[in-house]
Amino acid sequence: MARADAASAVPVEQLMEAAGRAVARAAAARFRPCRVLVLAGPGNNGGDGYVAARRLHEAGWPVAVAAMAPPGPGGPAADAAGRWAGPVVPFAPEEAARAGLVIDALLGAAPARPLAPGAAAVLRAAGGPVLAVDVPSGLDGLSGEALGDVAAAAVTVTFARLKPGHLLLPGRALCGELVLADIGLPVEALARGLAGEEPRSFRNAPGLWRLPAPEADAHKYRRGHVVVAGGAMPGAARLAASAARRAGAGLVTLAATSPEAARVFASGEPGIIVADPPAKALLADGRRNAWVIGPGLAPDGETRRLLDAAIWAGRSIVVDAGALAASAGQPDALRGAAVLTPHAGEFTRIFGEIGPDRVAAARAAAWRTGVVVVLKGPDTVIAAPDGRAAINHNAPPSLATAGTGDVLAGTLGGLLAQGMAPFEAACAAVWLQGAAAPQGPGVVAEDVLAGLPAALRAAMGTTGGA
Repeated sequence: MARADAASAVPVEQLMEAAGRAVARAAAARFRPCRVLVLAGPGNNGGDGYVAARRLHEAGWPVAVAAMAPPGPGGPAADAAGRWAGPVVPFAPEEAARAGLVIDALLGAAPARPLAPGAAAVLRAAGGPVLAVDVPSGLDGLSGEALGDVAAAAVTVTFARLKPGHLLLPGRALCGELVLADIGLPVEALARGLAGEEPRSFRNAPGLWRLPAPEADAHKYRRGHVVVAGGAMPGAARLAASAARRAGAGLVTLAATSPEAARVFASGEPGIIVADPPAKALLADGRRNAWVIGPGLAPDGETRRLLDAAIWAGRSIVVDAGALAASAGQPDALRGAAVLTPHAGEFTRIFGEIGPDRVAAARAAAWRTGVVVVLKGPDTVIAAPDGRAAINHNAPPSLATAGTGDVLAGTLGGLLAQGMAPFEAACAAVWLQGAAAPQGPGVVAEDVLAGLPAALRAAMGTTGGA
């Protein structure tokens, strides 16, 4: 965004005016007129705050400005400050405590350091809700990490494009309601800001991907055949198999890795094929094109050998759970799979510590292995080896229960079987999981399965962009 601002032919003063006007409009649309305190920093973020103060004052709101530091002379922020003719009050906690609304225009989306303790104390003293300009001050717009003490905002108004930190936790929780405002920054300037490259970071939503729609003459053999290998914990494999069916796979086979698992599988859903061990025997039939290896499997050498055989056979493979555990410390052994679905612990055991930037960590793992990586969590990141990454933001807390990861792996396998490319299939599966999960208490993995048809319909009926 900084490069786009610099590359734009639109004067910074004009962009600042539009940004401040957007902040004022967002405040007026969400709050009743009240005493407003604008906390202004010395940079362009503070300049946006001065414009917002002037616009609200012109609309009849009682507004005062408290400056953390004056803008540098001669810049657009100094010009905006010079046009503020209203009250200027001390930058102090007692002033914030008297306000019905505090506008946080102290720091921008790329803070070099945490907000100073004194400034953080002023924000913390706010007597009413906080509206943040671009990001809550002290939030890293790239990683979503809080640098020091960050006051949560009720509303955050940002401009032109969302930043990763708006979607990644804890940033997403600190931003409150997100308002994305068009301030007239030309698309050409945004492209130049990307140094001529195509966008590589996305918000995950329908429009970034398109689900396969069965043709009028389709039959089950054209919709792909998913094999889910299951053993030590057969319930996990059954959940994955059921999800693959609901995601649209034409046929689904549960491949037992032990006689005991075969007996359990035989008593399950009648629409799922059960194959006795050895599971590797099914690799001889190329029509079984997508495999889900890991849910309920022991993290042992047998699981690793099955995964190796499936990679060698050239199948589209979702590597999950036990197969990921069996690959600890061996990232290169996963090359040739289609998608990896680790949670944070599994990721760390394979690739090392994630660090503060989840997107960068997932991208590095995808590049290292040549495989799409789904780094699971409440802010799941999907990364492709070519550098594309999507951040998912629709996962409710109710997904934090056993078995939902198995449902995700099976959904992903069902989409791969129907011919979706790995990155798009992974993005779709993650979004569908969030859309399918009921809100509130009492949710179990089987409820997510039941919600998949409605989520699929919602995705197919959505034509908006990502």
